[in-house]
Amino acid sequence: MVTVSRVETAADLDRFVKLPFRLYRDDPNWVPPLMSDLKRTLNTGRNPFWQHADRDLFLAAREGKVVGRVAAIVDRGYNEYHQSKLAIFGYFETEDDTEVAGALLDAVAGYARTRGLETIYGPANPALNDEVGMLVDPFDSPPMIKSSYNPAYYPRLIEAIGFTKVKDFYAFGMDSDQPIPEKFERVVKLLRTRPEIEVRHADLKNLKPSLDLIKQVYNDAWSKNWDFEPMTDAEIEDLARQLKPLIIPDFVWMVLYKGEIAAMSIGLPDYNQVLKKVNGRLFPFGWLTFLIEKRRINKARLWTMGVLHKFRNLGFDALLYYESMMAARRHGFKHGELSMILEDNVAVIRPITNLGARIVKTYRVYQRPV
Repeated sequence: MVTVSRVETAADLDRFVKLPFRLYRDDPNWVPPLMSDLKRTLNTGRNPFWQHADRDLFLAAREGKVVGRVAAIVDRGYNEYHQSKLAIFGYFETEDDTEVAGALLDAVAGYARTRGLETIYGPANPALNDEVGMLVDPFDSPPMIKSSYNPAYYPRLIEAIGFTKVKDFYAFGMDSDQPIPEKFERVVKLLRTRPEIEVRHADLKNLKPSLDLIKQVYNDAWSKNWDFEPMTDAEIEDLARQLKPLIIPDFVWMVLYKGEIAAMSIGLPDYNQVLKKVNGRLFPFGWLTFLIEKRRINKARLWTMGVLHKFRNLGFDALLYYESMMAARRHGFKHGELSMILEDNVAVIRPITNLGARIVKTYRVYQRPV
C-alpha cells in the first residue's frame, strides 16, 4: 500500500532532499546535488521564483519507508505570459514502481485540479526555463552542470501512467580541438574587422550593468521560445549570486553593435565533475575537495546563448560560438556541450551542426491532462 503525504516539517524536507542519495547509491553517473542549495531553491521565502509561483512537496511511502517524491508547481508568471492553465511536476524521484509513480503524479493532479488547471507538464526543477526535461537517451554518462539526470526506467514509468511527449530538448557535444570549418572561420574573421562590432567579456567586477544587459538579451532573444518566461530583476540577481563563484570571465561574451547590446553567451566549467566527489556537502571537508578537484575539470557547457531579434542573421551567433571554443582551448577543456536546445530551434541547430556538434543526449518534457 502506497501512501502520499505533504512535506510539512523540516524532517519531511530532509527526507525529500535525501531520497535520491539512496535511489542512486549504485549509479556511477549520478551527481549528488548540494543539499543546502536544493533546500534554498525550495525555500519559498528565499528563492525569488516563488514570488510568482506556488508549490507543494509530496512524499510517497510504503510501510513507513520513503519510496518516492515529487513537487507540484504552479508558475503563475508562465501561465500569465502564455495564457495557459499548466501545473508542473518537478523533483520527481521514485523506485522502479508504477504504483509509486502513479500515486505521486495523482497527487500533482489533485493539486492542479483544486486550482482550476487543465494540464500537467514536466519534469522541471522548478521551472520550464530552468533544469528541464527527463533524460530519455542515453544513460551512459554523468550530466553536465545544471542538467538533469535520471535512471533509464523513468520514461517507462511516466509513459505507463498516461504521460506523452510534448517537447524534446537536445544536448549537443563536440571536442574543443575539432577543426573549425573554413567558411565558419572566414565569417568570424570578417566580422572581427568591422569597427561597429565589439566583442568583449562581461564585467564581473561591476556586475550591475552586465546584469541589465543580460536581462535585456534574455527577455528579447528567448521571448518567442516555447519555454520562455520573462525573468524578474530579483531572479536575475539571484541567478548572478549562484553563478558568480562558478563563472570564468573568459566564458562570458557579449557582442555590441554600434554600442548597443546585440548578443551574449555564458559558458560554465563542468563543476559536476567536482560535485560528484563532495557527496552533497561542502562542509566540513567538501570545500577542500572542491578546491582541489576544480583544477581537474576538463569539460565545459555553453549554458546559454542569445541574439536579439533585430540582430538575427548577421553572424553574431558565430562570433559567440567561436570565442567560446577558443576559450575552451585556452583553459584546457577537451570537450564541450551546447545545451539545452529545443528540438525545433533550427536557427540554433543549423550553425552548431555546421560547426561539428552532434546530439549526445535527449531530454523530454511530458504532459497529461489533469
